[in-house]
Amino acid sequence: MKRILPFFIGLISLATFAQQSYYNDVNLTLTGTQLRDELATKVINTHSNSLSYSEIWTATMVTDLDPNNSNNVLLLYGWENGSDGDVTNDLSRDKNNNGGNVGEWNREHTFANSLASPDLDANTTNGPPYSDAHNLRSTDVQRNGQRGSRLFSAGSGNSGTVGAFWYPGDATLGGIDWRGDVARIVMYMYIRYGNQCAPNLVANGTQNSVDANMIDLLLEWNAADPVSAYEDVRNAYHEDIFNATAQGNRNPFIDNPRLATQIWGGTPAEDRWGIFGTDTEDPTVPMNVMVSNETSNSITVSWAAATDNVGVTGYDVFVDGMLAQNVSGTTATVSGLAASTTYAFTVLAKDAAGNTSALSTPVNGTTLAGGGGTGASLYFSEYIEGSSFNKAIEIANYTGSTVDLNDPTNIYTLKISTNGNAMWNSTYTFPAGAMISDGDVYVIGNTGLAVCTGEVDDSDDTITGFNGNDAIGLFKNDVLIDILGTLGDGTTYASNTTLVRKPSIDSPNTTFTIGEWDTSASNTCTDLGRHTQTLSTETFETETFAVYPNPTSGDIVYINTKNNAVISAVQVYDMTGKQVLLQANPATEINIQGLQKGMYILQLQIGNQLITKKLIRQ
Repeated sequence: MKRILPFFIGLISLATFAQQSYYNDVNLTLTGTQLRDELATKVINTHSNSLSYSEIWTATMVTDLDPNNSNNVLLLYGWENGSDGDVTNDLSRDKNNNGGNVGEWNREHTFANSLASPDLDANTTNGPPYSDAHNLRSTDVQRNGQRGSRLFSAGSGNSGTVGAFWYPGDATLGGIDWRGDVARIVMYMYIRYGNQCAPNLVANGTQNSVDANMIDLLLEWNAADPVSAYEDVRNAYHEDIFNATAQGNRNPFIDNPRLATQIWGGTPAEDRWGIFGTDTEDPTVPMNVMVSNETSNSITVSWAAATDNVGVTGYDVFVDGMLAQNVSGTTATVSGLAASTTYAFTVLAKDAAGNTSALSTPVNGTTLAGGGGTGASLYFSEYIEGSSFNKAIEIANYTGSTVDLNDPTNIYTLKISTNGNAMWNSTYTFPAGAMISDGDVYVIGNTGLAVCTGEVDDSDDTITGFNGNDAIGLFKNDVLIDILGTLGDGTTYASNTTLVRKPSIDSPNTTFTIGEWDTSASNTCTDLGRHTQTLSTETFETETFAVYPNPTSGDIVYINTKNNAVISAVQVYDMTGKQVLLQANPATEINIQGLQKGMYILQLQIGNQLITKKLIRQ
């Protein structure tokens, strides 16, 4: 779990770097299933105290304490501080507020009871395996119910359903990474109870090549999410049998996640003991490197996965011999490129030990010609999910030219995925003759839209039937170019909310990033039907206009616009944000005689674009 827990750091600082004496009689030179079985013998033999299910309440109130508030327990799958009014996503709750009612916390069987074969409560309702404390974590009652008996599966963002599966959550949206906690619990349950708790009964994914019962996704989670001090404290408590509700055994994969790698392979996890050998073998060279989805300023590169004796952890992507990106997957989109320019792309693979492959064979890609705007394609610019049927989507065009939405060579469509479905459910096709002028927008509204109805270009209830948790994609020639939400996630990202794309965003993004949007209250539609794109300093410096002399000690500043673009207004602000000059008439020069020495912000209106630059008066 990626989280800073200062209260516990001092308690476990020594254990973090040294092998616990608990393992002194374990042969740690073994690998594969032999090491698995050796560890299984250890945790079984030291499980000396069988707790009753009721005793778990007492144990959890000690082991699951919130380090920032000792009156609370941390809630598995939670991420929010309790201020949003949704109790199901709370990270922490009063430790005495436990039970089975809404707003309370209860005991989550991370390895779900009914998924075990036979069930965890078969033959016994008290004691192992139903009341194994390493498997039981404090969880919000409703969120526990939402997970139910769903298998764990890949996903992104905060916890929630992914189709028929469950994703424990990570930190990409500012939440908590629970993936490692879940993986290490499932691994423990497997070595403690054998095939009754085989990982493939509780997780969805690729079967492990060493052990058919293991799922590789769990190994990835174990490596990606380091052990937290919170997990260490739980482990230390349960080994100490002098604690009345301790079991006597430990979870080995918390003490050293690298044990999982030694058994099942995969991406090397952290070796907290520093006892395992150094990997010196290089990964293989990435093959079948290809380029696609060229725009005027970006090119997407993909390749076949490389292999390694332990595991490939990532790839470096080079453009004309210069490092451009580090990625963990087998695709990368390189942006910031010049229009109508050919680039050579190469890729190398690397592993956790720092070994790298040779560079792949270069493959060339050429960007498209640029237009008068700054974007290479259309993108979502506004999303309204208000009360009742007040729902609308807006798409902006800053490509530099008018876009025919049904051009046979560039056909645009929208698709929607409802309630966390991992597949797109419905497709919206733009009506014949639909076009968007450069700098303009196209609005699709629900037929029940009761606000800003005059801004709607087309009405459609299928694509605007969203409820704040449905992914919506903008496609060009059936290739996703922009997205609202995350396909297959189902997490609510904008309920009773209006989202407006920030003016600084000038291109689509196939990964939904809430930081690209400004949020407003329900039913807000004051910006619907219009959108402003503000160019960055880097963009206008080279593409739109130049200001000279700058810095200046004179009274006149000259402006040279690209393609003789017409300036409709000029404003100058001081560094406190106060407007100190307004020049409404089109001009290529500005009289700044009345300005004192100092730094100012110069803002130009060119078409629908607001463009800013620093101006220094000496």
